[in-house]
Amino acid sequence: MKRLRIMVVEDDAMIAFLLGEILKAMGHDVCASEGIEEGAIAAALRCKPDLMIVDEHLGEGSGMRVVDVVHGNGPVPHIFVSGDVKSIERRRPLSVIVQKPYSEADLARAIQKAMSPGSGSPIPQLAPTAMSKKPPPADRPIVAAGWQT
Repeated sequence: MKRLRIMVVEDDAMIAFLLGEILKAMGHDVCASEGIEEGAIAAALRCKPDLMIVDEHLGEGSGMRVVDVVHGNGPVPHIFVSGDVKSIERRRPLSVIVQKPYSEADLARAIQKAMSPGSGSPIPQLAPTAMSKKPPPADRPIVAAGWQT
């Protein structure tokens, strides 16, 4: 797989750090790591990632909203990570979703799936006013709902 510019959207600093280290070890570049909706939207517009790995439940905002707003500027492959997969499946049944806790192997499979042609769910179109409000050992669990190594 080619080297990707990946943006991490995760509000737990330890999980974001560990995920970033794993992605780097897999040969990818982490172009941004943000923990709140507004910061994630601005970072995505600035760094133009090849892929976003997004926690749906952010302390300040929604990961799903980040994906929706970023997609207003053109589609970006994404992976949702969550301890509550069923709520994402109900709203975005075709999305690539990884259940926390997950392993490096789970992450690698999800990246491959998200980067495959035709993967992912259609993103609802947002009204222009909605977008204008925002500024431009391999299989051991590595990330949990809290944090775990």
